[in-house]
Amino acid sequence: MISLEDCLGFCDLTEEEVLAIAEHEHMPEMAAIAYGQYLAHAEHGTEQIGRMIVDDIRAAQQKGDCEHVRTLLHVLHHFLKSHPQAAPAGHPWHKVF
Repeated sequence: MISLEDCLGFCDLTEEEVLAIAEHEHMPEMAAIAYGQYLAHAEHGTEQIGRMIVDDIRAAQQKGDCEHVRTLLHVLHHFLKSHPQAAPAGHPWHKVF
């Protein structure tokens, strides 16, 4: 039987990114692996994954779960470094500098 770790090995996403998709879509991790792999290769799919992670961050902020917010911010940072095409064209924080 193929394990979760085996499937993650074939996926272009990290375990944390897959968990963020699972959280956002309310689906099991194995289904999130398949969905994430599909999105990683679909047109504008990486942008959709990035938005899912941001939505998860906002949900964690609303719940007051600071530790989960920090974890998801690290996930988003790694995701955007690995998939720069998913980064929004303009970052609102750039206006500060």
